[in-house]
Amino acid sequence: MIPRTRTAGIVLALITAAISGVSIFVNGYGTKHFADATVYTTSKNLVAAVALAVLAFGARRVHPSPDRHVPLTIRDRWGFLAVGIVGGAVPFVLFFEGLKRASSTDAAFLQKTLVIWVAVLAVPLLRERLNWGHLAAIVLLIVGQARLASGWPTLRADAASTLILAATLCWAIEVVIAKQLLPRRSALTLGAVRMGVGVVALLGWVAVTGRLHSLASLGAGAWGWALLTGGLLCAYVACWFAALARAQAVDVTAVLVGGAIVTAALNAAAQGVALRPQAGGLVLIGVGVVVACLASVRARPPVVLASPL
Repeated sequence: MIPRTRTAGIVLALITAAISGVSIFVNGYGTKHFADATVYTTSKNLVAAVALAVLAFGARRVHPSPDRHVPLTIRDRWGFLAVGIVGGAVPFVLFFEGLKRASSTDAAFLQKTLVIWVAVLAVPLLRERLNWGHLAAIVLLIVGQARLASGWPTLRADAASTLILAATLCWAIEVVIAKQLLPRRSALTLGAVRMGVGVVALLGWVAVTGRLHSLASLGAGAWGWALLTGGLLCAYVACWFAALARAQAVDVTAVLVGGAIVTAALNAAAQGVALRPQAGGLVLIGVGVVVACLASVRARPPVVLASPL
């Protein structure tokens, strides 16, 4: 059983960041095997939803979670629906549709501003407390991302940037909703609901837009990529919610930015190039993650503990 402490939450956030870094790298290759971004998103999310459902069911059989005895309220039901739609469906379509039109540096930078939006929402809505360490960490992480892009990205108010920013805002809202649900529901249960509701919505969208035949006609190679990226997504969601259940949303989101270091290292190894041109940005991100971890330890807000993973 994973300890229900803030330190455990930060460790889980670091694991989530590593999974995210690998996932972004792998997704860069996976998308090339699909002609349609939404079909790709739906296929890998379907794999993740099934995997999380199996894990949640198995965990409840092996180690019954306290939330099995907590009745579902109307608020819980609306929360589940919101997490599934706002977190597991809409932003995936927005992000991958935007990714087709935007440069990779602009997309990465916009997505990594998630920590800013979570901080803006978490303080008034979750009563989370920020200290100077949190603010310093956020600045270091954002400047580090800009350095990775060889300077501040030339962001434009175009359709691509709007789609990616909208997806990022959706994920920020999801973080707040999930954080409120996790004291009563286990991370695996919420993860399974998030991806399950989300994939049902995605399948409906694919059907309405006349792309269901594209999903049904995917070959073995495409489904192989869906299994790989869906498995990574399953691990990411499980660890992400488990981290959120134990630490502040701001802390977990800040640590998640560290995944950029993993992605950069994998890209450099795959392309046979040196990391030196990116060293400045990577160091800033690394320092930002360390500062975020220290800020989490120093902060003393009341943390509501969740049920076991």
